[in-house]
Amino acid sequence: MRAKDESMYCVIAEDAEIGSNVVMGHHVVIHSHVIIEDDVVIGDGAVLGRIPSKSKTSRLVTTELGPLRIGRGTIVGSQAIVYRGSVIGRECYIADQAVVRERCRLGTGVVIGQRCTVENDCQIGDYTKLQTAVYLTATSTVEDNVFIAPMVTTTNDPYVARNKSRQDTMQGPIIHRAARIGGGAVLLPGIHIGQEALVAAGAVVTRDVPPYRLVMGVPARVVRQVPEEQWLFLPDGIRRD
Repeated sequence: MRAKDESMYCVIAEDAEIGSNVVMGHHVVIHSHVIIEDDVVIGDGAVLGRIPSKSKTSRLVTTELGPLRIGRGTIVGSQAIVYRGSVIGRECYIADQAVVRERCRLGTGVVIGQRCTVENDCQIGDYTKLQTAVYLTATSTVEDNVFIAPMVTTTNDPYVARNKSRQDTMQGPIIHRAARIGGGAVLLPGIHIGQEALVAAGAVVTRDVPPYRLVMGVPARVVRQVPEEQWLFLPDGIRRD
């Protein structure tokens, strides 16, 4: 870690494991059960390993959480909060004031933009980018090389019910490899966005989007095929050169 006299007023739990060449800003808080690998940069006021809490009326189910692990070469921005029980891959970028909740898994090279919220139990694949103020609801799955533009909202409760049984039906969207979501789009619960699909800005997606198709409108409808020259992956799964 950088010399203590350069990082002022940090609070670090005794059992925290901190690798070599870790750079911390001022007023960083590192809770118990946090593992930070080598070459990580942590911005001013960031909080790592926070334990989740809930309101008296919340139906959130809490479980025993494993340690928070921050992968080698990751950058955590100022005032970002990353909860215990999540695993952050190598070379990720978590921007200022972003929040990553418990039991999330981020792959290699993931970008979480400024003021994004990634709720609990989300899976995010390698080299995926969430731009400013994206809301990724709990239990969402986002595969590799996905691009999600600013202010996109995802949802996971199909009935907005007021009873316990609704927990069994809650499911965030599944966004498949190399899909792109335009700014301000809204994705309904459990929706599949197919590989290389493109959702236009402002669209409200109420049903599954086929692979390699562009959808737009409210509700979103298929307009045409995404141009082949824009594909990263062919239908057989092979990445283009």
